[in-house]
Amino acid sequence: MPVRTSSNKTSSSSNGTGDEPSAAKPHYHGHRERLRNRFREAGAAALSDYELLELILFRTIPQKDTKPIAKDLIAKFGSFAEVLAAPPRRLEEVKGVKEATSTDLKIIHAAAGLMTHGAVKKRPVLSSWNAVLDYCRTTMAFEDKELFGIIFLDKRNQVIRDEIQQKGTVDHTPVYPREVVKRALELSATAIILVHNHPSGDPTPSRADITMTQQIVEIAEPLGVLVHDHIIVGKNGHASLKELKLI
Repeated sequence: MPVRTSSNKTSSSSNGTGDEPSAAKPHYHGHRERLRNRFREAGAAALSDYELLELILFRTIPQKDTKPIAKDLIAKFGSFAEVLAAPPRRLEEVKGVKEATSTDLKIIHAAAGLMTHGAVKKRPVLSSWNAVLDYCRTTMAFEDKELFGIIFLDKRNQVIRDEIQQKGTVDHTPVYPREVVKRALELSATAIILVHNHPSGDPTPSRADITMTQQIVEIAEPLGVLVHDHIIVGKNGHASLKELKLI
């Protein structure tokens, strides 16, 4: 009686083991691991701006070489900080940057603002001036429109509140001195710090900046509100009207 044999045959892989061949890792996999290890071992100081940006992009763009994207972002905006501060629509002009990526970058920018704001709120402002400057630069220095903000302080020079009072154009923000002082009185503030940015990058105060500040001082002081300073920030640094002896 003939013996029946099965027509199904066990297939074997090219390596003769019978296992499925493992998928080859992308060419950028090793680069990502080396970059992560360098960050873990030496910190952010060991990385260039574009490399630090790459580390963030790894999470949002897992299946693509992110080095060209990171370099294009730095080339377009100038620095790591300027990339984080850029508006989402401008970030998405860079090839490879989708809405999810721009959102992640803006989340990190917001987190940086909260961290610097926390450092300002914990201590009297005048004894933590560097923290104040860091906060102002983080939140305003790289904006593409002029913003005018106020930090309101109590009698211990601790922050009651800080607000963006006006948003303007690339080179002008309308500021109304009486409204500034009115808001300080509403919050029972005894002192204020004025802050605004120059999108041009040059923080040098204009004649209009000086005049507006002096008007606020003249209105505020008789009502018991002290103007500690007017800080102007830009990507090239900051200027203090008090340090410049302009108030």
